[in-house]
Amino acid sequence: MKYKNNIFVKTVVLMCIFFMTINPNVVFANNSKHNLNDDLQKDNKKVIYLTFDDGPSKLTDKFLDILKENNVKATFFLIGNQIEDNEQVVKRIYSEGHSIGLHTYSHKYRKIYRNGDSFIDEMNKSNEIIKRVTGKESHLIRFPGGSRKHLNKRFLEKLHNNKFKIYDWNIQAPDGINPKIPPYKLVKEATKDPDKHNPVILLMHCDYMHKNTCTALPQVISYYKSHGYEFEPITENTDEVYFPIKTNKASSFLEKLFKN
Repeated sequence: MKYKNNIFVKTVVLMCIFFMTINPNVVFANNSKHNLNDDLQKDNKKVIYLTFDDGPSKLTDKFLDILKENNVKATFFLIGNQIEDNEQVVKRIYSEGHSIGLHTYSHKYRKIYRNGDSFIDEMNKSNEIIKRVTGKESHLIRFPGGSRKHLNKRFLEKLHNNKFKIYDWNIQAPDGINPKIPPYKLVKEATKDPDKHNPVILLMHCDYMHKNTCTALPQVISYYKSHGYEFEPITENTDEVYFPIKTNKASSFLEKLFKN
């Protein structure tokens, strides 16, 4: 009888877990110390970190012209294999006071996300090139596509052991989905509900395809300036900000339940 009761209890638990998994918010918990659900800016200062992915390219110079005209500093997460033909652009990014981050060497998902070591090797390879060009290395990293599907506690610890700091985003212009989206739509999305986030970490792109992003940029800058935001580059001292780490509580619970 005791054995049957035990089987019944386990069956009920399994059924509950099955239905809980239909809603990921029930099963998964946030284990991130600095994540995009946290309010990192505790004072009244309104800050925006303007960030650009997928450079450098010939078009990046036009982005730099706009930033210079508006006296704004930004952060560029660069792809290592694009630097060789654009070294002067990288030198300009650095000399004009912008921050440089790592966005892997190849940006090829199958390669960089093969395993943790492959990801770190890509970042290190890109870092070596940036150090050669600018004389300074960087530990600021951004996952291609964001960290959401790739970051767990063990990998986070490994990245920290390699001195890397992660920066995702909380607002984005959808130019990464389609670079041909009209500028007015990019402006609309890039300025959508910024009061929900402080600091704002805005994701845009600056490779050769993103002419519409370049057109939209002055309006984006004007909007945030008119709403009292200060533009700052991400530095080694900036608190890292990444998407919540999702841990499946059901797995550890089942392990304990059925270990005997």
